[in-house]
Amino acid sequence: MLRPSAHALRDRRRLDGLWRFAVDSDGVGRDQEWWQAPLPGRTEIAVPASYNDLFADGSVRDHVGDVWYQTTVHVPAAWEGQRIVLRFDAATHRAVAWVGGTQVVEHEGGYTPFEADVTDVVTVGADNRITVVVDNRLSWESVPPGYVEQTPAGPRQRYYHDFFNYSGLHRSVWLHTTPPAHISDITVVTGLDGTTGTVDYEIETSGPAEGLTAHVVLRDEDGHEVARGEGASGTLVVDQVHPWRPGEGYLHRFEAELHDSTGSPVDAYSLDVGVRSVEVRGTEFLINGEPFYFTGFGMHEDHSVRGKGHDNASMVHDFALLDWIGANSLRTSHYPYAEEVLDHADRHGIVVIDETAAVGMNLGLAGGIVNAETKPTFSANTIGEVTQHAHLQAIRELVARDKNHPSVVLWSVANEPESDSAGSRAYFEPLFTETRRLDPSRPVGFVNVMFAPADACVVSDLADVVMVNRYYGWYVDPGDLANAERALEDELTAWADRHGKPIIVTEYGADTVAGLHSVVPQPWTEEYQVAFLDVYHRVFDRIPAVVGEQVWNFADFATASGFARVQGNKKGVFTRERHPKAAAFSLRERWRDDV
Repeated sequence: MLRPSAHALRDRRRLDGLWRFAVDSDGVGRDQEWWQAPLPGRTEIAVPASYNDLFADGSVRDHVGDVWYQTTVHVPAAWEGQRIVLRFDAATHRAVAWVGGTQVVEHEGGYTPFEADVTDVVTVGADNRITVVVDNRLSWESVPPGYVEQTPAGPRQRYYHDFFNYSGLHRSVWLHTTPPAHISDITVVTGLDGTTGTVDYEIETSGPAEGLTAHVVLRDEDGHEVARGEGASGTLVVDQVHPWRPGEGYLHRFEAELHDSTGSPVDAYSLDVGVRSVEVRGTEFLINGEPFYFTGFGMHEDHSVRGKGHDNASMVHDFALLDWIGANSLRTSHYPYAEEVLDHADRHGIVVIDETAAVGMNLGLAGGIVNAETKPTFSANTIGEVTQHAHLQAIRELVARDKNHPSVVLWSVANEPESDSAGSRAYFEPLFTETRRLDPSRPVGFVNVMFAPADACVVSDLADVVMVNRYYGWYVDPGDLANAERALEDELTAWADRHGKPIIVTEYGADTVAGLHSVVPQPWTEEYQVAFLDVYHRVFDRIPAVVGEQVWNFADFATASGFARVQGNKKGVFTRERHPKAAAFSLRERWRDDV
């Protein structure tokens, strides 16, 4: 699915701003067909944003079920004769949309885009009402999973992931056009052999495309043509290519045009391409044939007030802090991030582990941390065949959206699932197979939880890379860093010996209250966080198979209420407001060569 574009043959309107908003507390909106008229009440809401924290109302923050959004947009008369598309970049976790009184699209999954051809529904040269209902409920059939508990006070959402269930229209909404015959998708796969770069491309078209031909041009950052091709698929070869590499987001411009029989263009689309290669060889992770060592964080789309709503200013600031601290990578924990984040990573040479929203698929972890009842993970009554189908679709949509980003070097199909049972093997094996079928050019992995070590995990052999989250010295032996160091080294050595694959430690960290200090490092103090990270780094440096360290977390973030979480998770090396803790300066000394 190509993103909206604006040029001589296409146009777009971003519909962000203030929309009308209604919380459907009684669950009557669908039966009463609220899309047929202006929404009840006079409440307005910002789009994009999570709705939960925008109002001084606990019933809105913790609402379970439907909320409604509505706006009016003028469709230009100049769009007559064009294909007109309504697109939502994300609606968490599922949505149905109407134009006027006509339903045009519904979608399951909270972090990937969906769209509808509304050419025959909108009235050009006039105002058109757009209504969308967003449902935040999680079930055993959703990704991520959860269940709704009925209580005397009303429904309560239970879920198994350790971050707040923010919901709403988190990303931009668009109305855009394409020609009737148009480019519907482009796939590029790049390679690098010495100083020669290759760009394999495939162009898909839709509409009345008979008699049309495809023409492509590749340009460098100065706009100079470096390769040209014809046909809907082919390979472009660039001698003395300037590659995309970590720390240097050099991008070429791939331009595709559809021409009619007279040679006139009927559609065009361009995208940024980073020429680079990715490979796993033994215990090395190679980018452009050179060993790469991941430094960085698991992060969250999480900010005060707007929750998971995308904001360019916050994105720029977060990337500036990544640069300041010397990070070269991030993991989109635990869901696909806004496409603007990947664009920014492409331009700035930040390496990305791209993860689906499959988090919380380990019900044995629920006790204490997320305050939920423990159930069997894989069963007919919990995570089963229907969930697996939803998970497969989430992978398809993730790969379809992000396949052309050079910053994305590794797909992560899940975070911390149960992986030591026969049920987990049966569940995950088709997911790995499908991911590799969709994209043979990138490694595939998942993030292992510490209750499934190297001799017990039955899923890690499916992965190209071993990714592990470990918390010795925090959840295990809290405060005992000497034992933590021995246990961590023993386990990572076992992973290296048993699997012979690169190891990325994708989470390690300790909750830390900014400003809390002690002479002798104690849990929750800034001194303990620094000492904890130092222990892990000593171990990493002793094990050659470890090719990456991503601290949990970049910044403090919101979670569900519970006795183990006081105003959220405090494992950030920055506060939620992005103020540095002592650990940020310690990491900066380790990760930067100029400090």
